[in-house]
Amino acid sequence: MSTQTFEFQVEARQLLQLMIHSVYSNKDVFLRELVSNASDALDKLRLEKLRDDALDVEVSDLHIELDIDSEARTLTVRDNGIGMSYEEVGQLIGTIANSGTAEFLRELRESKDAAGEEGLIGQFGVGFYSGFMVADEVTLVTRRAGESQGTRWTSRGEGTYTLTAVEDAPQGTSVTLHLKPADPENQLHDYASPWKIREIVKRYSDFITWPIRMVTETPADGEEPAPETLNSMKALWARPRDQVSDDEYHELYKHIGHDWRDPLETIRLQAEGTFEYQALLFLPEHAPHDLFTRDFRRGVQLYVKRVFIMDDCEALLPPYLRFVKGVVDAADLTLNVSREILQQDRHIEMMRRRLTKKVLSTVKDLMGEEPDRYATFWREFGTVLKEGLVTDAENREALLAVSSFASTHHESEPTTLKQYLERMKDGQDDIYYLTGESRQAIENSPHMEAFRDRDIEVLLLTDAVDEVWVDAVGEYEGKKLRSVAKGEFDLDAKSEDEGAEDEREKRNEAYAGLLEWMGKRLEDDIKEVRLSSRLTVSPACVVSDAHELTPALENMYRAMGQEVPRAKRILELNPGHALVEGLNEAYTERGDGTELAETAELLYGLAVLAEGGQPKEPARFVKLMAERLEKAL
Repeated sequence: MSTQTFEFQVEARQLLQLMIHSVYSNKDVFLRELVSNASDALDKLRLEKLRDDALDVEVSDLHIELDIDSEARTLTVRDNGIGMSYEEVGQLIGTIANSGTAEFLRELRESKDAAGEEGLIGQFGVGFYSGFMVADEVTLVTRRAGESQGTRWTSRGEGTYTLTAVEDAPQGTSVTLHLKPADPENQLHDYASPWKIREIVKRYSDFITWPIRMVTETPADGEEPAPETLNSMKALWARPRDQVSDDEYHELYKHIGHDWRDPLETIRLQAEGTFEYQALLFLPEHAPHDLFTRDFRRGVQLYVKRVFIMDDCEALLPPYLRFVKGVVDAADLTLNVSREILQQDRHIEMMRRRLTKKVLSTVKDLMGEEPDRYATFWREFGTVLKEGLVTDAENREALLAVSSFASTHHESEPTTLKQYLERMKDGQDDIYYLTGESRQAIENSPHMEAFRDRDIEVLLLTDAVDEVWVDAVGEYEGKKLRSVAKGEFDLDAKSEDEGAEDEREKRNEAYAGLLEWMGKRLEDDIKEVRLSSRLTVSPACVVSDAHELTPALENMYRAMGQEVPRAKRILELNPGHALVEGLNEAYTERGDGTELAETAELLYGLAVLAEGGQPKEPARFVKLMAERLEKAL
């Protein structure tokens, strides 16, 4: 048969070289691309047969076949699918040589970064040419189903390609790669090795619908070689729930999540309509040790038509759900030619929103129907889930609905904000909370004394993120979230009579001199000294203004490299404590003095220690305390 030789245009030749050497970061994906093309060809043949009963083709054993010739160093990917006509080969395989390439290259040259280049390349979608990454020459032989004549296409990926009409081609398409020598330094593996081919198929094409077969063992003389099916074809997410056992789901989770334990919960989702996708997600039972590290790898794998695309697709779920493992399989997505980077696509955002809502609704169901399993989930992942209260305003209500917090209402059982509201006392306008390093430290804080005496419930928040989300959320069901360590409190103000108000004014007058003097003495450390209505046992405490950052939040921002000014705080004194009363009497009688100033300094240091802080000069504080103890003996 006659052979025609075609020259690539100069621009097309440059583009081909760019694809061979720059687009794919992992050369193994060439086989994924060729297998995906073969799978598409089988799908098209099955559909064509359904449309045209008169089409004389055999569809009982549709499959993909891989053939390795180690001596000749060739790898052939063969299918018995729809195939291509002579004209289609010129149009589809020759697309890269079409006119308009010059305009494409002009845009490519104007692109300044690799990401821009890959985005432009994505307009072509010609993964077939990835074969030239690993082969010196590529030969394609194809015959369209229902036709008698076949076509051979051959090229070395340089200046030319040839087209030849052939008579003896089998139905379908075969792509033969004349492999380059292995070069491990350039990540060019030995693709004439059966174990390497098996590994690639298992990683990228395990769930392809059609069997992928390869002869892996040399038969004895006279025996017909028996091919082995390399892929499982078990895409569990595509099968009805009643056809999959829990054990099968759990095995898939262990494979994806690299976990030896069963998952806490399995989540299935199937979206139909203009954009179709399926998801099979898992909530782990235990948090991984590196959940809060920068290098933590997310566990959701992305497939398109059962073809593996990427391992940890960050675009599919928000960061606060990074612990979720699973698979998402879309019917179609906008990928670049290397299928390694997702283009900006509204479908991605649609999937992200739907998957997020599905996970949160599942957690809500656990909370209502299986409280023990919810308690396990919240213990392991509550801290990371609360990050969403800061970053995801759209789902904030759903997140608050599935969040629970320790509180003074019960020693061990957490409470939801809804339950807190139901228990609020008459006349209580705010939801009270206090942050700290541990429950014990918070419960022993001086700030809690008045609330404990009046049996007012306080949320006990011990996670670092709690310092941030309470400010981001601000209120719940119209009730303000208010720290008991910030601003002024007068819990009895509404119930006080006129006599109590007069008594308060007299007390303020009696302490006015001491408060002014201490304010000046400690002005380097505090902004104000005032009498407290929140203390019943402790002599003093330090508080922040209502709209200022707490010391813990200041330290958190500094740890992240954000410099924030250190805010001066307020020292509150308990006028009913003997130490404060004695200090006031001593100041009234003797006025300013070194010993009295040191007492004021010690009182401030004790207040800082009581909330878990550290005096500005620990050595001086210890020295003064030792001297006072010595005098007391």
